[in-house]
Amino acid sequence: MIRQQQRRDLCEQQESGYLRPGREVCLCACGIPDKEKELALQVQVCSDPGQVRRIQQEEAIDILLISSGYTQEIRKEIQAGSVFVLTETASASTGPLEVPVYRYQSGEAILAEVICQCGLKGGEGLFLQAAKKRQMRIIGIFSPVHRTGKTGYGLEMGKELAVSYNVLYINMELYGGIGGHFPEEGQTLADLIYYSRQESRNFGMILTTLAKHMESLDYLLPFRVSEDIKAVTSKEWTSLLMQIEQCAIYDVLILDIDEGIQDVYGVLRQCTEVMVPVANDPAARAKLFQFEEELRLLGYEDVKKKLVKKELER
Repeated sequence: MIRQQQRRDLCEQQESGYLRPGREVCLCACGIPDKEKELALQVQVCSDPGQVRRIQQEEAIDILLISSGYTQEIRKEIQAGSVFVLTETASASTGPLEVPVYRYQSGEAILAEVICQCGLKGGEGLFLQAAKKRQMRIIGIFSPVHRTGKTGYGLEMGKELAVSYNVLYINMELYGGIGGHFPEEGQTLADLIYYSRQESRNFGMILTTLAKHMESLDYLLPFRVSEDIKAVTSKEWTSLLMQIEQCAIYDVLILDIDEGIQDVYGVLRQCTEVMVPVANDPAARAKLFQFEEELRLLGYEDVKKKLVKKELER
């Protein structure tokens, strides 16, 4: 089975040698039950098709990832639910029941593509919903004071919590800073919102493929276009949080929240607690006072009770 850390180890192994040019490999996965994790797969790496054929004599192979260096005739000898062929070029053709996957990309990108393709084919039996032992803790990070370092604070908090818990950090800022705290390449929160809108039954599995990693912390890249995140409705934010809680493995969800999103106070209301980074100066204290008064006037006293003020050094 692929546990959260094992999934990362697999990707590291792929990047460090399994999928290097000149090494022809077969990777097969067989489904086994595990009620606590999303990816219930037993993965075996084989050095030649003969090993794979011996495995299929003992159990059914759900997913086969095989090099295009093996001929189509050899690949046809292996029976698998889904067959993915590692190709030398992005536009290479494969057999009618095979799915091409460009081999010269990160192991994590290859794994994400395989899992997404299986999800589109309805392979929910391979990707089990996480069993929830307790309610997910949702930590909001919000401040009416700008340039307090709240994003760095949220990421550091997430990395500390991730030592003991499964933690997901989501940046909901209009300008999340791709290229600063976050890498420039990859799918973003916008993609997860898309799948959430589709109400995909494989939502938890899709989230697993989109998440990137910072030490033990999982995170999503922020939106690239501010107008797109401003278009996300209150109902869609609520649905997203519900799907993450119901379908994913996370114990803790950290939301780095921007005042520019729709129904920002409604989102804060869904948090277990709201961390408020502040600065110790008169202007910052005035903004914080105005924020708390607005919560009171608009009927968000419950949100006000959740506020935990945190003074950060600028």
